[in-house]
Amino acid sequence: MNLNIFKAYQTPIILALACAVFHFSFAHGLERTDFIKLISLYAALFYLSFKLIQIQKHNFWFLAGLAIIFRLIPLWSLPELSQDFYRFIWDGRLIAKAWNPYQFVPDDLILRPNFSIAQASELLKGMGSLSSGHYSNYAPLNQLIFAIAGWLSPKSITGAVIIFRIAIILADVGILYYGRKLLRSMKIPEYRIFWYILNPFVIIEMTGNLHFESVMVFLLVLSVYLLHHGKWFWSAVFLGMSVSIKLLPLMFLPLLFKYFIQAVGSLGMKGFRRLLLYYLVCISTVIISFIPFYSAEVVSNFFRSVGLWFGKFEFNASIYYIVRWIGFQVKGYNIIETAGKILPFITILIILGLSLFRKNKNTKQLLTNMLLAVTAYLLLSTTVHPWYLAIPLILSVFTEYKYMIIWTAVVMLSYFAYSNADYSENLWLITLEYLLVFFYMLKESLLKPRPVSA
Repeated sequence: MNLNIFKAYQTPIILALACAVFHFSFAHGLERTDFIKLISLYAALFYLSFKLIQIQKHNFWFLAGLAIIFRLIPLWSLPELSQDFYRFIWDGRLIAKAWNPYQFVPDDLILRPNFSIAQASELLKGMGSLSSGHYSNYAPLNQLIFAIAGWLSPKSITGAVIIFRIAIILADVGILYYGRKLLRSMKIPEYRIFWYILNPFVIIEMTGNLHFESVMVFLLVLSVYLLHHGKWFWSAVFLGMSVSIKLLPLMFLPLLFKYFIQAVGSLGMKGFRRLLLYYLVCISTVIISFIPFYSAEVVSNFFRSVGLWFGKFEFNASIYYIVRWIGFQVKGYNIIETAGKILPFITILIILGLSLFRKNKNTKQLLTNMLLAVTAYLLLSTTVHPWYLAIPLILSVFTEYKYMIIWTAVVMLSYFAYSNADYSENLWLITLEYLLVFFYMLKESLLKPRPVSA
């Protein structure tokens, strides 16, 4: 009997073991400078993971169990593909020592005679000069997670990393739980949640590299789930909490305008008043989260750091790189400061267009418009780190669009930059990445998405 069971599950067991081995290779012993190894492992892992989903899509608990196991593999290892976690630990230990992380630049603070946190020099070196030379740009609820690690593991970097990973894994479990419930409520096959949960991009970038987009995504999914069931007050609270992890979900607020007017039914002014209350609760939640850190100087420092991403930094961009090339031809220099102001304005216009001129009568239409909005934002951004794709990927799970799966398959090509001492990008690889993404986007736009079938 046991032999028969093994034969029946032989293929998925072999695929699962292979995935586990590749995840272990990513977590233990891979250096981000070894691009050939990185991209080869990722390509194999991506193929095997989606093959597993394909052949076991109706075996929910088998796939859910694998999702947890794969996330536990890197539990005690330090991230090799990102150095951001050093700044997370730094900020957390500042809060544990009653220092305001928004008020001090690490390079300046470490020179103060009265300053002392464990492993300060190691953390400063680890985070790199780009981070150590600027104020923190991580939102308040993110800082709370950092602070928990600062209190519970004040002297161990590995201990702090484990605490971060546990928080991210718990968030992913929440995404799995509420994402599945939302799919069921929308009468969409529940296995689609594994397009996110078992996607190696998510496991590597969130659990492995310690990016807290998972926590933001969990709070966003919970917010949408509550909104779908008419619990608008708590939906607004959790959306505000999502913003207090990362600011990105703020862009979705205008999209709620027609949703409340149309989806609430012909309630007229009642729907409009409910919308205003939703905005008030959401924004109030964000403001309350900032209160423990508040001062005029802190607000200025925080938004100055956030603004740097629009006007100074460039990485893995698409449309912006075309604009930059045109700028070199016309002006003879990099026009990032000008483009960094104009492109966000175009993004705002697109979001307003989606808010005013597209249908938003139900949750599926709302999620589709949210996906289109964040896609436009990313395509017009000057900087698109791989982990930025977490929100559009989860949104795509609830729509008919699959181009985000393709994007997560090819976004790792951007890691070529880290194989060079000067972090220079290979624009041929970036071009290949976006050609594939635009091809699938165009294909799905021209071929009208078919209704979901079980």
